[in-house]
Amino acid sequence: MAEIYNKFVRDSEIKAFDINHRNTLKFNISRYYKSVIKGKKQFKDIEFAREKAANIKHKIINELDNYLIEFEANFTKRGGKIIWAEDSNEAIKAILKILKKHNTKNVVKSKSMTTEEIELNQSLEKNKIESLETDLGEYIVQLTGQKPYHIITPAMHLSKEDIAKIFNKKFNTPENSTPEEITAFVRQLLREKFTEADVGITGANFLISDIGAVALTENEGNGVMSMSFPKVHIAIAGIEKLIPSIEDLDLFWPLLSAHGTGQNVTVYNSIITGPKQENETDGPEEMYVVLLENNRTNLLSKEKQRRALSCIRCGACLNNCPVYKNIGGHAYGTIYSGPIGSVITPFLKSMNDYKHLSFASSLCGRCTENCPVKIPLHQLLLYNRKDSVKESKTKFSEKLMMFGWKKVMLNRFLIDIIGGNLKNIAIKTFFKKTWGPRRELPKIQPKSFRKLWKERRR
Repeated sequence: MAEIYNKFVRDSEIKAFDINHRNTLKFNISRYYKSVIKGKKQFKDIEFAREKAANIKHKIINELDNYLIEFEANFTKRGGKIIWAEDSNEAIKAILKILKKHNTKNVVKSKSMTTEEIELNQSLEKNKIESLETDLGEYIVQLTGQKPYHIITPAMHLSKEDIAKIFNKKFNTPENSTPEEITAFVRQLLREKFTEADVGITGANFLISDIGAVALTENEGNGVMSMSFPKVHIAIAGIEKLIPSIEDLDLFWPLLSAHGTGQNVTVYNSIITGPKQENETDGPEEMYVVLLENNRTNLLSKEKQRRALSCIRCGACLNNCPVYKNIGGHAYGTIYSGPIGSVITPFLKSMNDYKHLSFASSLCGRCTENCPVKIPLHQLLLYNRKDSVKESKTKFSEKLMMFGWKKVMLNRFLIDIIGGNLKNIAIKTFFKKTWGPRRELPKIQPKSFRKLWKERRR
């Protein structure tokens, strides 16, 4: 626990005082703000749309078992195969079994946070299977050996100059290459990979229960090609990705695109109901959906925090979070960063190791205000904090400090008897290290407001 927390503090401090990093993030997020304002204008009543989406996801989460059974039944009717994976290890074993069955040498992948969650690329590499990210942002971070920086924009922390240098180093392209030139280069490279790939792996933005389908939304066409060129398609999704009906897509697709990228709707939207049928010319011969649990039921068991499972991974809470905008995505030490990551990671991984993320928040509420499915994220962070204390995940020194603070703050006599000087000594003794070397400790005045009021009235 201490090692993970200390790394978070170190990495956060480095990024928070890295001016270049903050300027890049500020520039990229500012473009997001402008786009989202336009994207939201497509809704006549966006609050009604958010409320409706929240109610649909609330129903799904509270009746998850029924919808999962319905999805499985409808998907398998058309020849699809379902794999239930309790954790990352089970998911990886099942995927490797499929790949070995088809003597797979090359895999193409579209952007998927769930595959990042189970660290699929690392496992494929160990088994000498080439796995290529086909989303441009994901491909860039794959070249650098990094994790995605953001749910929607994996390379948000890199400027166009940074990216040009990466491609110059890897492929000897001109160091002053423009974004258009880099995109054209990657397009040419990837086209060959799509035709050579044995298996295509994608995520799933939504799982449609009533028709047993995977809904995929993207802007580059790489997702469509990842599932249509190879003979085998594997989709990996968390069990919470369900929506009840295909009719709900006319609500969720625009909400996701408006809050994620500021578009009315993304460029490519696909609904995949299984492998290629007899009368069809395109598509995979076999299709699998891996339904990943991976401790999501830990979150489901929490009456309050289970609402976080409604998340549609739009990234809006990250873009509006003052903490994320200062420390960036990598400092969190987990694939899901920002407010949503701070809520769900202690349950997906370990409250003991990641409880500090729930305290890395200003509780300003901007995440809640901008969530398209109205998840009260800042409130859920408070419930996480409460749970960490109830589960005795706090240090004895913290408990002692808060016990003393509580006793004093609930007793008017103790507040008054401990003068300003004594309070300043206590602050210097107990809070100097926590407050940090770059900030001045607040100085408490010798007389309290109550004393000054009494004197002046007298």
